[in-house]
Amino acid sequence: MKNTISQRVADFLKNYPPFNFLHQKDLEKLSEQISIIYKEKDAVIFAENDKTHDSFYVVHKGAVALKKSTKNSVLDMCDEGDIFGLRPLLAQENYIMEAAAHEESILYAIPIAVFKPYALENRNVGNFLIESYASNTRNPYSDIHKDKLYGDDILDENLHSSNHSFDLTPIKYSKKIVTCSPSTTVKDIAKIMSKKKVGAILIVDEMLPIGILTDKDLRNKIVSGDFPITTTAETIMTKPVITYPKKMTVTEAQMAMMKSDISHLCLTKDGTVNTKAVGILSKHDVMVALGNNPAVLIKALKRTKKIKEIKPIRNQIMQLLQGYLDQNIPMTLITKIITELNEACTTRVIEICLEKMSSPPPVKFTWLALGSQGRGEQMLHTDQDNAIVYENVNEVFRDETKIYFLKLASHVNKGLFEIGYDYCPAEMMASNPKWCMSLDEWKEQVKYWITNPGKNEVLLSFIFFDYSATYGDTEIVSQLSDYIFETIKVNPIFYMHLVSGALQSPSPTGFFRQFLVEQDGANKDNFDIKRRALMPLTDAARVLILSHSIKGISNTAERFEKLAELESNNRELYLSCSYSFKALLKFRTKQGLLHHDSGQFIELESLTKMEKIKLKRTFKTIKELQELISVRFNISNLV
Repeated sequence: MKNTISQRVADFLKNYPPFNFLHQKDLEKLSEQISIIYKEKDAVIFAENDKTHDSFYVVHKGAVALKKSTKNSVLDMCDEGDIFGLRPLLAQENYIMEAAAHEESILYAIPIAVFKPYALENRNVGNFLIESYASNTRNPYSDIHKDKLYGDDILDENLHSSNHSFDLTPIKYSKKIVTCSPSTTVKDIAKIMSKKKVGAILIVDEMLPIGILTDKDLRNKIVSGDFPITTTAETIMTKPVITYPKKMTVTEAQMAMMKSDISHLCLTKDGTVNTKAVGILSKHDVMVALGNNPAVLIKALKRTKKIKEIKPIRNQIMQLLQGYLDQNIPMTLITKIITELNEACTTRVIEICLEKMSSPPPVKFTWLALGSQGRGEQMLHTDQDNAIVYENVNEVFRDETKIYFLKLASHVNKGLFEIGYDYCPAEMMASNPKWCMSLDEWKEQVKYWITNPGKNEVLLSFIFFDYSATYGDTEIVSQLSDYIFETIKVNPIFYMHLVSGALQSPSPTGFFRQFLVEQDGANKDNFDIKRRALMPLTDAARVLILSHSIKGISNTAERFEKLAELESNNRELYLSCSYSFKALLKFRTKQGLLHHDSGQFIELESLTKMEKIKLKRTFKTIKELQELISVRFNISNLV
């Protein structure tokens, strides 16, 4: 007869990580050893500096607050399904914070001795526990929390990135295998291959592959006259047949063919000749798969003659993005590749539009990407933000020069729309005269924003400070950047307005760690990941990097990494911010691809408990970062 209490415990735990990684039998066995504890409101489970317990805890009902004596505020709030008290599992030290019931709570106490073998044997379980434990320090991948369970490092997105290949998407192969016996004549084989329209035939004995014949073999051995058409397959077949497992990546397939100088691979159940063949992979299959290689896509872009030819390549870029996410390629690499491909698309649109113009540009100019595209963070099809800055001209030619670049910008904005970039609702595009100006006009505009920092001016400056030169003369942009820093230096109060604007983003969570969602409108009850999580990090990184007069770095994660170099005392915080930003951007990108939208608004009910936990983990740095910039720029004195 089943233990009904332990069965209920198992039924509850199987819905939450890391217990959902366990086999059902293991979970049921573990549940028999779990104690159920009731705690009244404000009851202490363990105090700061207490010796560690022989169990860690899961909240079944209620909420548990985690606090430190040095701070009066609640550092974290654990609700249903959350785990806490992991210190005895991962570090032989006293507790570093207090855990107390925030309300009436029921807890499951899980014995360390019973659970640890599962964590050691199941890498998914162990990794989750390490991340959960380390997340109390802001950064789930902080150096001081490595080597705690397995004795090896948990890789962060920046480690060993140079060893990653870009073509890690699974290869598609033909499952329609054409076979024959060793005694089949070449004449019959040729007829079979012609009828089936294949370039290779597999020779099998008792269903197992023993050799292969390709159309190349027929040309070199039969048509050449070396063997008669009555020759049997076993006489001229290539043997032993080279086999691989069906789970191959594009790169692995390409390397395998190059290594053995062959054009076909036999795929079997276990990758050896001892199991049945499940597919045939040809060099043509590999070449088709390589159509989504970044280098191939850029070559294809350069060959386009019309803007409409770019759109299908844009779709391939999205397929490439999905493949990289599926293969869990580091976000640092993904953003660099996709940004480069997006810029290549924009560049080709500009080049085609320039060819349509009746004359070449009258002076040097630069096409600027603004906002998320300027920061190299635009993964999905969103609206376009761009501008043109061109060389100063004599008063006599001012109007005609302006007309030329506005006409060019109109063609380019239309072309970008045709390949999938929506028009900016606020018309922050180069076809708008306000966003298409000479260098001196831009300097005047920037000076006005900096010396008259109203709400709109600060918003506009936010967008403009995140620019990158997509096409044209970079020296013009460099001059503009120098002018921006010089003007801000003599108007330091502008930083306070930038910080004030950066602190306007709404909080991602409430007091009980619940997600704060939209209260009305089309996205009611959805979570705005852009405004509540990404923007606070983006805005803070911008003002901090500007305060150091660093130009040429517009990507948010890269800004934080540069700040970590410049301010060693805040290194851990900045690296945590970089990690959090990349994790949030990856999450938004995945949601956008899943729902075919910008990924900005997330339906929380569609997320798993693990996804919610991981999302909340990235919020830990936001409050501390905002406190840092508020104090540094003395924002309390701004009226």
